[in-house]
Amino acid sequence: MVKKILVSQPKPQTEKSPYFDVAEKYNVDIVFRPFIKVESMTAKDFRQQKVSIPGHTAIVFTSRHAIDHFFNLCKELRVNIPDGMKYFCVSEQVSLYIQKYVQYRKRKNFFPETGILADLIPIMIKHKAENYFVPLSSIHSDDLANTLDEAGLQHDEAVMYYTVSNDFAPDEAFDYDLLVFFSPEGINSLMKNFPDFQQGNIGIACLGTKTIKAAMDAGLRVDLQPTPELRSVPAMIEAWIKQNS
Repeated sequence: MVKKILVSQPKPQTEKSPYFDVAEKYNVDIVFRPFIKVESMTAKDFRQQKVSIPGHTAIVFTSRHAIDHFFNLCKELRVNIPDGMKYFCVSEQVSLYIQKYVQYRKRKNFFPETGILADLIPIMIKHKAENYFVPLSSIHSDDLANTLDEAGLQHDEAVMYYTVSNDFAPDEAFDYDLLVFFSPEGINSLMKNFPDFQQGNIGIACLGTKTIKAAMDAGLRVDLQPTPELRSVPAMIEAWIKQNS
């Protein structure tokens, strides 16, 4: 019987989330508890990278975390962002988040309708004259930088925030029937917090090929992943509950 599920993401801000519908329908406890957390970088640490933000004409944002830490660090560095700066974002949701810091101008904000990073590149190529700056997490791949190189785009990257394990307290309960992971870092955090973790009958759901690979490399059994029929996490959870009740 499925009683308790851990979703390794922050709790949805709206009560209309389908997660809550599933929890109520099947009388299960869905706990939102990230395995990783984001921490700020100091101006001193940023300067050691010897990358200058002024001179760039466009910023590439892949997440809201990147937006928060970019603008906060620019403030600490006393870097003024010109009104003519352009912003290229992975999705409309990320793009709209920019208005938390600057006035939102549609003609200065660009994003793909699909919300897929690969679909942002053709839009950037249409603005080939721009000098792009990409804020990164301490944990990142070189995939984006390599793609921009292949597209012949002028760009610089710099780490502007840290992604670290969100450690569990010694007395924190870990009695879940299903664990849902969204990144390899989440898998790494699980193994860091519980080096003797035995999966047994605990289900593991993973989103993304890199997350699935990280789980398998850690010796875990991946029980759930997106399919054409189960594209959303709530749908995956509901299918798991039905299968194991």
